[in-house]
Amino acid sequence: MLRRSLVPSLSFTFALSAAPTLPGADAAALWSGKVRQILDVNCVKCHGVLEQKGGLELDTPEMVLKGGENGVVVLPGKPEESVLYSSLQAGADPHMPPKKQLSDADRAAVKEWISQLPTAPVAIKAQPKPKRQFASGEEAIATLVEEGWKQAGVKPAAPVSDAVWCRRVYLDLAGRIPTQAELAAFMAAPQRDALIDKLLASPDYPVRMRELWDTFLMGRLVRQNPDGRRKGSGWWTFLEKAFKDNRPWNEVVYDILCARPDPSPERKGAAWFLFERKNDYQKIAEAVAPVVYGTKIDCAQCHDHPLAREIKQAHYWGLVSAFNRSKNVDASLGVAESAVGGFMNFTNLKKESQPAVVAMLTGRTLPETWPSGETKEEDKPDLYEDPKAPVRVPKYSRREAFADAATHDNPLLARAFVNRMWAALTGRGIVNPPDEINERNTPSHPELLDWLAEDFAAHHYDTRRVVRQIVRSRVYALGASSSAPELFAGMLERPLTAEQLARSWRVALDLPPNDDEFRRQVIAAMPDVLPKEYTATFQQAQFLSHSPTINALLKAAQGGITTRLTALPDAGARVKEAFQSIYSRPPAADEATAATALLKAQSAKPAEATRDLLWALLTSAEFMAMP
Repeated sequence: MLRRSLVPSLSFTFALSAAPTLPGADAAALWSGKVRQILDVNCVKCHGVLEQKGGLELDTPEMVLKGGENGVVVLPGKPEESVLYSSLQAGADPHMPPKKQLSDADRAAVKEWISQLPTAPVAIKAQPKPKRQFASGEEAIATLVEEGWKQAGVKPAAPVSDAVWCRRVYLDLAGRIPTQAELAAFMAAPQRDALIDKLLASPDYPVRMRELWDTFLMGRLVRQNPDGRRKGSGWWTFLEKAFKDNRPWNEVVYDILCARPDPSPERKGAAWFLFERKNDYQKIAEAVAPVVYGTKIDCAQCHDHPLAREIKQAHYWGLVSAFNRSKNVDASLGVAESAVGGFMNFTNLKKESQPAVVAMLTGRTLPETWPSGETKEEDKPDLYEDPKAPVRVPKYSRREAFADAATHDNPLLARAFVNRMWAALTGRGIVNPPDEINERNTPSHPELLDWLAEDFAAHHYDTRRVVRQIVRSRVYALGASSSAPELFAGMLERPLTAEQLARSWRVALDLPPNDDEFRRQVIAAMPDVLPKEYTATFQQAQFLSHSPTINALLKAAQGGITTRLTALPDAGARVKEAFQSIYSRPPAADEATAATALLKAQSAKPAEATRDLLWALLTSAEFMAMP
């Protein structure tokens, strides 16, 4: 859009000496909500970070307001006099985009954004407000999220009942629905804080956290054995023990980045994070960045990030160089590291070569003396702690230097964890997607993210504290709502993870919750954890309708819930008990009528009728979604 060949005809007569007007609050919301997307799709290919035809860049409000070689293209408050808007109209000459007509809605959004821009120039950014103090995480969450509701005029969903909340917190902290006995015990004395503490101390909690963070850190292994070698390598045990013992998160991350030979129970298995990447240093760098920075850096491999301007090509290759002395030996022994070599250059789009030094997104660069071009490095034994060890550890370790910098004085580490955990427990990150915390993808509640991250770091990276703060909050106890998801005015509708579903199916049928083979089969059919979009697939529908796995599950329940239900005196009693077992609630009147009719229609085959009812309830949208 606004291509260079057309720029000469876009001349302006007003002064260019004033500082660009910065967007007001309403304009900022319009920009982030709609206008940025319109320009991204239609304009930034020619007017972005990588190319600025006519000297015009349209990827941030400040750059739009700055204009190009022939002047400004936006007059704040005057869309009809702004070339950015007038060139979008049908019949405009020049017309933008050149071969496309934007919709009425898109043009209206651009017009409204320009109208909302304040007309008084602001050359200096407003001073930040003093940080507010809150007595607890629950107070911070309630105050800051409720402010968003009031500003947007949004009414939050009503709180859920104790029974629904109990089911929700069991799914999130134990990875399964409560048994009927557990639900009954809670309902007899519904003390929510006490149940949270009980679940955080239960053996189910570290397993649940391991399942989440194994997927976040490593991705799924679906086409092969979903457990792969992770279970046998000690990786699962490492993660479970970290969450069971509530180890500081920065220590956990330090261990997986260093990947040292260490037989201690706390650290054994940590090396698998690097080992599974098989000496692919770019894959390692791309996996490490979301953990320590909270954002992906993949798009900065060949050039500076085209959208998130703070992510440079130097960050990508610097992170690669932090690990390019590593070498797999034996996962049980750790990942080896050379004391020499690994000095590399990278080339930008201008064919300019630069040294790849370890540059952090925080602005810090790790010092290291590079050998001169004529110097040949020798890999001498005295460069290592123990030259004869199976996995040698250098006295100076570039990997360890990076691990130390990434886990100390790096505020991005805390933000990354808090945002991920918030997303796992609410269905959406404060920055969403949760692994793209950058200037292009700003937080919906920046003060809340800052407060939670700073509190997390100040309390020694206490992971259990973060989880407790979120599940104790008012936001977590709200009913479901799909409106204004970024405001967290209701619990976002989202499906259970495969692990939650596998265990919950078994609990609902009075079966032991853990069955590794059954869990693997469910993961293969439903692998996603926090996908960008929640959509059912044909594979999943087929699995629920015709899968031998589901048939075998229902067959296994014949001696338990099926027998228990068929022994009840009438169809109505069976329906009531089935709903209570599966949904943790009694049936509504219309549900009771329909389910009773189904059982009566097959009264000659009560066991088969009961099995059909159980199948319908277990594969329903209600059962397979977070309550």
